[in-house]
Amino acid sequence: MKTFAHAIAAATLLAGLTTSAMAQDEAAPEATPAPAPAPAPFETIMPEDPEARAFLEQFGFSQAAIHGDTVYLSGVILGPPPEGLTREEAYTRSLEAIGETLKRAGSSWDDVVDITTYHVDIEQSLPALAAAKNRFVKAPFPAWTAIDIDRLFTPDGELEIKVTARVSGFVEAARAE
Repeated sequence: MKTFAHAIAAATLLAGLTTSAMAQDEAAPEATPAPAPAPAPFETIMPEDPEARAFLEQFGFSQAAIHGDTVYLSGVILGPPPEGLTREEAYTRSLEAIGETLKRAGSSWDDVVDITTYHVDIEQSLPALAAAKNRFVKAPFPAWTAIDIDRLFTPDGELEIKVTARVSGFVEAARAE
C-alpha cells in the first residue's frame, strides 16, 4: 500500500513538472527586459543664511534631503530658552522654523511620518516639547521616538529634533493614478 501511494505521489509530481515545462516551451519568446527605471532624483535644501550654510558645508550635510516622495530633515538643536521666553515658547519657535524648512522642501507638518527627539534631560524638556509639538502635529499622529542622551553637538544643547515627512500631495496623486 505504501509503495502504491509513493508511486501516485511521484506520478503527480512528474505530471506537474512536465505540464510546467510544456507551458514554458509554448510561451512566447522572451522579450528583451525593459531597462531599470532611473533612480529618483536627490535634492537638498540648504539654509538661506550664509553663516548657517557655511556651517553645514563645513561638516558636509544638508538642512534637508528629498528623495522620491520622502523629505529627511537633519536634526535641529535647541538650547536653553532666550530670556523672557518659556521653554514651550522657545520650542514653538523652533518648530515653526522646522515647518518653514518642510515648506521649502514641498512638505508640511501634516506630512510628517516620523519624529525622533534626543533629550539631554528628558524629564525637563519633554513636557514643554509635547505641548509645543501639539500645536503643529495633529491626528493621524506620526511615529515619535524620544531618546535621553548624555550630550549634543553644541555644549548648551538641550534637545535635538529630527523629522521625516512625505512630499505634500504624493498620496493623493498616487491614488488618482
